[in-house]
Amino acid sequence: MSYDSQNPFAKILRGELPCVKVYEDDMTLAMMDIMPQAEGHVLVLPKEGAAEIFALSPESAAACMRTTQRIAAAVKAALNPPGVMIAQFNGRAAGQTVPHVHFHIVPRLDAAPLRPHAVEQADMEQLRALAARIAAALPGAD
Repeated sequence: MSYDSQNPFAKILRGELPCVKVYEDDMTLAMMDIMPQAEGHVLVLPKEGAAEIFALSPESAAACMRTTQRIAAAVKAALNPPGVMIAQFNGRAAGQTVPHVHFHIVPRLDAAPLRPHAVEQADMEQLRALAARIAAALPGAD
């Protein structure tokens, strides 16, 4: 799959579309999923343009894993779910809806069904409040 630099995540990374940011460093961005499958659903994106993980450089892949681990720990600390699911999809048949590599961090509650992926937009104020809670729980956050 070739990379489409006009995809929504590429536009967010260029500042052309807004997002509810949780964390950012030189190589990655973590933001709230605006169509979450569960409360506290966060996405981690590499700043490198790659449609699928197979095209991502080893350096960006490693940076994504570091950020994903850090954000998942903050989600667990902030929201206290009994479980946290981490997922990454490659290609439409696998469930990928935006052709830019990204990792899903989804808090899971016992027996709580996931909402359908990319169907219903969340309340933006609620997302901002959740992002603030998660960011405050990041290791080293003051």
